[in-house]
Amino acid sequence: MTRQPPTPKRPPQRASPRELRDAIRDKALALGFDAVGFAPARLAPEARQQRLERLAAFVDQGFHGDMGWLSDRAEERIDPETLWPDARTVVSVVLNYGPANDPRTVLAERDRAAVSVYAQGRDYHDVMKTRLKALGRFIWDTYQHDLKVFVDTAPLMEKPLAAAAGLGWQGKHTNLVSRRFGSWLFLGAIMTTLEIPPDAPEEDRCGSCRACLDICPTAAFPAPYRLD
Repeated sequence: MTRQPPTPKRPPQRASPRELRDAIRDKALALGFDAVGFAPARLAPEARQQRLERLAAFVDQGFHGDMGWLSDRAEERIDPETLWPDARTVVSVVLNYGPANDPRTVLAERDRAAVSVYAQGRDYHDVMKTRLKALGRFIWDTYQHDLKVFVDTAPLMEKPLAAAAGLGWQGKHTNLVSRRFGSWLFLGAIMTTLEIPPDAPEEDRCGSCRACLDICPTAAFPAPYRLD
């Protein structure tokens, strides 16, 4: 999590809510993100309770393994408003890291190791944070509203937020799925005190498909939408 409160250099621009959203979206795409969406920085009470119950059940069943941080600060993790009450909007971004060729072909070569695609390039924290900081600088310099940058470094649930921002849905493998980019996506978020109109959330489009469950080499899914 990174906060960006640099010294103001010029008066903030005045813009309508639609102009705000369009300008930030255009800047994010220009910085190399593949998609950007906007969601409220707070949950409705029923959604908050539902998310808390799901996280509690996940931890109680031991599905989080040795990732103890998933059981810590649960209240902050499930609701961005608890993490930062002054925030009004979450700017959610995705970066597609899918390769040009099918990386699964290496699985047929039993004498070779298979390295996860996301780990074959630069550390995604560095890749995402550099661009998110540039986007945050643009927001501050232009509109002078407080903001915080997140790249999997704080108790913020990026996948549900990305789904709420219309960037995809959480599939049966629990990852975000985009109709355009699939599910090989790096996620990042900026929370800001700016009031920006939200995008419509995406619908779950998995249907009867279970390809992601069947191909898992460790059978890590006891049921659809449940990861052990």
